[in-house]
Amino acid sequence: MKVFSRLILLFLIIDYSWADHHAKHLFILSGQSNMQAHRPEEAFTPEVEKAFGKEKVIVIQDALGGEPIHRWWKEWKNPNGESPRQLGDLYDRLMGRVHPAIQGKEIASVCFLWMQGERDARMGWGKLYEEALLGLHAQLAKDLRREKNELGLVIGRLSDFDMSNQKYPDWTVVREAQEKVAASNPKFFLINTDDLNDGLNRKGKVIRNDLHYSSEGYKIMGRRFAAACVKIIEK
Repeated sequence: MKVFSRLILLFLIIDYSWADHHAKHLFILSGQSNMQAHRPEEAFTPEVEKAFGKEKVIVIQDALGGEPIHRWWKEWKNPNGESPRQLGDLYDRLMGRVHPAIQGKEIASVCFLWMQGERDARMGWGKLYEEALLGLHAQLAKDLRREKNELGLVIGRLSDFDMSNQKYPDWTVVREAQEKVAASNPKFFLINTDDLNDGLNRKGKVIRNDLHYSSEGYKIMGRRFAAACVKIIEK
C-alpha cells in the first residue's frame, strides 16, 4: 500500500510539473486606433518572450480605431439608460481569435492590455467609463473562467493630447477614470503615454501632442505594456 501511495504521489508531482512547464501566458491586446497602430512584434512580443520563453507566450491583438467602449462591454447604456445598436460586437470578434488560440492549452496567466477611451471622451461619456472598464474586465474574466483578481489589466492612459478638453470634452474625465480603475486592484497597472505623441509618425511627419503616437512611441508603448505584464505575473 505504501509503495502504491508513493507511486500515485510521484505521478501527481510529475503531472503537475509537466502542466506547469507547458502552461502558457496569454496576453490579450485590444482597444481603438492607438492599439490598432501598435505592432506587438516590434517590442511587446519580444519582451514577454524574453521574460517567459517563446514557447510559453500567446499574444492576441485585435483593435479598431474610432470605437467607444460599448463595442466591447455588453452591458453599457447611454446616459438615458438606452443600449446602443452595436453592443459588444468587437468583443465577440476579439474572443473569436482568443478561444481558438487557447483551445486545449494550459493557461498559466492572463493579462488584458487596453488602449482606448478617445471616442468616449469625444462623445462626453467620461462619467460612464469607470464602470464600463471594470465591467469589461469582469466580462472577460467570466468568459475565460478566471477569478477577477487573477486577470491582470494594463491600461494605456490617454495621453496629454487635449488636457484642456477643448476638442474632446471628457478627455481628462476618462484619464481620471482610467487612473481610478488602475488603483483599484493590485493586479491592475497604468502606463503613461504622455511622451509618446511627439516626434516622427510612421509617415515621416513631425507630430507634437498628437492624438496618435510616433513611430518610436508605439515601440515604447509595447515595452511599457510588457514590463507591466511581467510585474503582474511575477507578483
